[in-house]
Amino acid sequence: MKKILVIEDEESVRENLMDLLNAEDFEVLGAGDGCTGLNLAQQHLPDLIVCDVMMPKLDGFGVLNSLRKNPATAIIPFMFLTARTDKTDLRQGMELGADDYLTKPFTRAELLGAISSRLQKQVAIDQQQAKKMDGLRNRITQSLPHEMRSPLNSILGFSQLLVEEAEFLERQEIKEMSSSIYKSGQRLHRLIQNFLLYAELEVISTDCDRIQSLRSSQISSAAPVIEKIIRQQAKRVNREGNLQIELENSNIKIAKSRLAKIVEELLDNAFKYSTPDTPVRVVGTRISRGNPAESFYALSVSNCGRGMSTAQIAELGAYRQFDCQFYTQQGSGLGLIVTKRLAELIGGELTIESTPNEQTTVRVVLPV
Repeated sequence: MKKILVIEDEESVRENLMDLLNAEDFEVLGAGDGCTGLNLAQQHLPDLIVCDVMMPKLDGFGVLNSLRKNPATAIIPFMFLTARTDKTDLRQGMELGADDYLTKPFTRAELLGAISSRLQKQVAIDQQQAKKMDGLRNRITQSLPHEMRSPLNSILGFSQLLVEEAEFLERQEIKEMSSSIYKSGQRLHRLIQNFLLYAELEVISTDCDRIQSLRSSQISSAAPVIEKIIRQQAKRVNREGNLQIELENSNIKIAKSRLAKIVEELLDNAFKYSTPDTPVRVVGTRISRGNPAESFYALSVSNCGRGMSTAQIAELGAYRQFDCQFYTQQGSGLGLIVTKRLAELIGGELTIESTPNEQTTVRVVLPV
């Protein structure tokens, strides 16, 4: 049974709509103002929202704008009901992402026809998304074993030599083999951790409560936390002298462990794909984007190295980095995908600017 939310401040109109839809075997929720409607949408995730434009507290445009900003409600089909036919209003609604406009007064057939059209379109979209997810699963299934095989072969090969030839090996040879086993184990452990985290984030993205929980954490003083992780990462690869750090302090709406993961992946990527003894610059600053009431923290990491092509950046944005050609080098790009997905679920974003063989800047923006 499809669930429809009706947001309409005129009680008689709302009740008539709900009675009509109930008679058509829809599960119907009703709200008398925009704020209540927005809360119901976030709690119940209806299959369709039918919303009046002119309402007290929060009008229809405000409801739609808030819904489209929330990953859990962003793709819910949305229909406006309005007595206004001004082209400016119609254009504003469509620019915000409305799927349809129904002008009052309307007939029963017009309403049901519009609802049927929207729901059928959503079914087609859901089928397309399911197909994309199947393709992603197939790429993971094909590529992950390949990426695991390389460190596993190293671990098995060197450990077998140590077991069978230990008495004939020089001390230095044993040390070098042991080091290779340890590094391969670290690589395999990180790959598994990133894969599990990616799977966890995909599950969270379908659960409104878990998204809200993810966004409820906060770090009151982020700069010291970020700098400590940066220096740890640099020390691990003997690149401490290459660091250039400029961090403005700020609170950030993110758990400390999640922030640590983001910073680790950004720095690992910068060090891995840049030439030793070239600078790695980290800049963190508070910014506002359009709405003065909303502030963000932008963390940028720049390096001089091989860079990424426009096509590779686009592939990352589409979550297709699992393709085999990207696994020919250590570091499959899964860390950046995890970072991007985590930033988006928190309400931020990840962007990449790169000139191949010159400079790459990865920028993560997180809500304050």
